[in-house]
Amino acid sequence: MVAGFLYLNALLYAVLALWCTVKPWATSSSMGYARLDPGGKSEYLVVYGGLQLGLAVVFAYCAWAGELRVGLLLALALYVPIVAYRLVTVARFRPVGATTRWVAGLELALLVASVALWLVEPGARP
Repeated sequence: MVAGFLYLNALLYAVLALWCTVKPWATSSSMGYARLDPGGKSEYLVVYGGLQLGLAVVFAYCAWAGELRVGLLLALALYVPIVAYRLVTVARFRPVGATTRWVAGLELALLVASVALWLVEPGARP
């Protein structure tokens, strides 16, 4: 079950990386970026394309190599602060767009799944 969850994370990050790389203007504007100058475009592609693709590779490797505990720890290390920041920023800067709400819901679901697997799955914890 953990391996499947890690592969799902890998797939989601790969799809998001591809989507943001192929359609950076559409994705950035749907997430609320009004305009990106050349430096902003570079940064957007690096973070939303490159970093997400890197995370996809790491999640896929953890699932493939049987490093399930490491993969779940990675998921928790990512989703706990992401969801905390998301909750604060959505409350602070509301109203936010539909894409931001959709991504926030996905992040929360991935955090809940990560916590549940960490608590329930034998061998997930040290």
